[in-house]
Amino acid sequence: MDLGLAGRRALVTGASQGIGRAVARALAMEGAQVVGLARRAELVAALAEEVAAEGGTRIIPLAGDLMGPGAPERLFAAAAAALGGIDILMNAAGGSRPISFDAPRAAWDEGMELNFHRLRELTHAAIPAMRARRWGRVVNFTGTSEPRMINAAFPAKAAVHVWAKGLSREVAADGVTINSLQPGRIHSEQMRKRYPTAEAERAFAEAEIPARRFGAAAEIADLAVFLASARAAYVTGTVIPVDGGMSRFAF
Repeated sequence: MDLGLAGRRALVTGASQGIGRAVARALAMEGAQVVGLARRAELVAALAEEVAAEGGTRIIPLAGDLMGPGAPERLFAAAAAALGGIDILMNAAGGSRPISFDAPRAAWDEGMELNFHRLRELTHAAIPAMRARRWGRVVNFTGTSEPRMINAAFPAKAAVHVWAKGLSREVAADGVTINSLQPGRIHSEQMRKRYPTAEAERAFAEAEIPARRFGAAAEIADLAVFLASARAAYVTGTVIPVDGGMSRFAF
């Protein structure tokens, strides 16, 4: 299936590892030009070499931390300058923030800043040019709607869902789609810290995941790339779990 991504220009955040890395690879293998944004740009450079050896298009590493003052706008401008514009934005940066019941306000603010405000600011930097070209794709990687603990990232991810839905309605007529993907247990550095042994991973999967296994980053990347394609033009404002059936509710 030709996804029509050859020549499209993409910015992928969190591109050094896990889901972001897999998404950057998948886009480049489909012919898109990619800027991979990460604090560890050397890991993106290594990925770029791998993809080039496999016949994919170029991935340009961009070092940066979205938490810096004015960082989303500045880093978006750098990515757009490198490619001559951005057609696709993959918001894969972020992180879990488990906190205690008596955590201070600052801990909540940091979780919201990283997982909602910076993502929103980066997206708002990208949207005007997408609307002007009458084509654009934004995919957000969020989190569960069924929290098991107090985590400052969870309300931030819920905020992404609601904000993205509202924004999707404003920009749909301009050919811009905005969708959110909810990763389940996808293999990554973060998952290895939470489930450090094969036994711990297998025990959780057998108890909680109908598919009885953790997912591969490439499996959620494939859906993200489809949502970024011309073939997904009528899909917008959605929140889609990619979790092997782990979520218990239909909606």
